[in-house]
Amino acid sequence: MLRTMLKGKIHRATVTEARLDYEGSVTIDPVLMKAADVLPFEKVHVLDVTNGNRLETYAIQGQSGSGEICINGAAAHLVQKGDVVILLSYQQLDETDARTLNPKLVYVDEKNRIVELRADGTLRNERSEGHH
Repeated sequence: MLRTMLKGKIHRATVTEARLDYEGSVTIDPVLMKAADVLPFEKVHVLDVTNGNRLETYAIQGQSGSGEICINGAAAHLVQKGDVVILLSYQQLDETDARTLNPKLVYVDEKNRIVELRADGTLRNERSEGHH
């Protein structure tokens, strides 16, 4: 049996732009993509912390070092500039590999600069930081 497991997460990124008239996708700074192990055209889930919307799309590379998180196409109806989002990617693993998976967790500041990286299978205690 294969299990679908979290592979990478960019946590609490700020949307820098939303472009309705662009081919659907989410444009992501390649620095963030590499840190979270997300490839161009890979399927990602976008969870909008600001309004609760959730959607699936695919990632495309933006400008390196820009901090860009741009929601493109129809998804721009659901996610707006300034919204805080969580970007997730997954992989399918067999039972043995799933039990030893250590997803890449990327925590960013309000300008989408990396402030912490984790790949040890542990999560930050967000309650202590005021994120409930």
